[in-house]
Amino acid sequence: MTSKERILAAMNLQRPDRVPLMCQFSIGCMMEQLHPDPVAFWYNQQTFADGLIELRERFRFDGILVSLHGHSDDWKRDLLSREELGEGSVRLEYPDRTELHCWQDLPVVTFRSPRKSLDLESVDVERDIPGQLDYIPVSHNLYFRLDPENLYGIFDYLYSRVGDSCSIHGEITSPLDYYLDLFGYEQGLMGLIMYPAKAAQILQRFTDGVKRIARGMCRTPVDAIKISSPFAGRGFISSEFYEQFVLPYESQIIREIRQAGKFVYIHTCGSIGDRLELMQRSGASGLECLDPVPVGDVDLEDAFRRIGREMFIKGNIDSINTLLMADDAKAEEDVRRIIRTGMTLGRGFILSTACSIAPLVPRHRIEMLHELVMRCGQYGDETEQR
Repeated sequence: MTSKERILAAMNLQRPDRVPLMCQFSIGCMMEQLHPDPVAFWYNQQTFADGLIELRERFRFDGILVSLHGHSDDWKRDLLSREELGEGSVRLEYPDRTELHCWQDLPVVTFRSPRKSLDLESVDVERDIPGQLDYIPVSHNLYFRLDPENLYGIFDYLYSRVGDSCSIHGEITSPLDYYLDLFGYEQGLMGLIMYPAKAAQILQRFTDGVKRIARGMCRTPVDAIKISSPFAGRGFISSEFYEQFVLPYESQIIREIRQAGKFVYIHTCGSIGDRLELMQRSGASGLECLDPVPVGDVDLEDAFRRIGREMFIKGNIDSINTLLMADDAKAEEDVRRIIRTGMTLGRGFILSTACSIAPLVPRHRIEMLHELVMRCGQYGDETEQR
């Protein structure tokens, strides 16, 4: 099987020749491994895409996740200065902000004046909530601006380079993320309690915008789309609020993607053991992350027994406690156990870190993953699947 065929089989709940391997890299991990110009890696489409290809080939993953799309040259506008602070560290100065780009992490942005916050109770949904989303809310103060003339160019470029040799996945952001970014976590979460009808209107407005992005992405060569929904776990909202403020909106996006003939999976960080069946009700093809203790609360065997007949599972290596902190014997033991569980209990299983690979995970630990799927992840007639 090719890498692409292997991933497609797993997402289609079919048995491939061996366990597919595909992890998401954190931005910090990518830059620690590649040591590119950090500004170019963040803002330049070809630099970013070439980096994704190099990492995929270096670590022999079966797929590529494209976490940033719609690259724009707007960052050059109003740029006052660029200062080299040392190896792999650059400061950009703008009239309204300072950006620090480095190899270790996401860009850190400091605005000279605090952003004006909206009042949820009095917000005008049609006027104040964008109908056309032109940004990705990446992190605090960090926005990746989308070029409407180049929303999906990176996918065509990647496909021109790798063709059908591996699986290409896109990524979109959940409506809840946009909502919490706009109002802040405190006001946003309180708003779900105090103004649920208004919150629902806002979430629907963001959902419509995300669906537009997803529809266009489905016309590219991607095989699947990941919905990044990190704040929908138990650490932020109850399962009851998940059912009210997450499930209806992500389900709409999922229907759009599946009707277009693409696979779609949800990535939610932290503790989700109390809502696996709710997430299955979304209609998603699969789930990613499923953080184990102590980062989350998911037991992989339990997850496969509860939802593994209907969904593929992509996970769930602990990037910190296994790949970064454990000794070699413990790291290998953890990964072998996850492979064994996925092979015997899962209909569709892709070996991956739970969340993204942490920035300081060393190269040899990432290389270990392919060595282990080759050694322990080969399906055969004797492999018992339940």
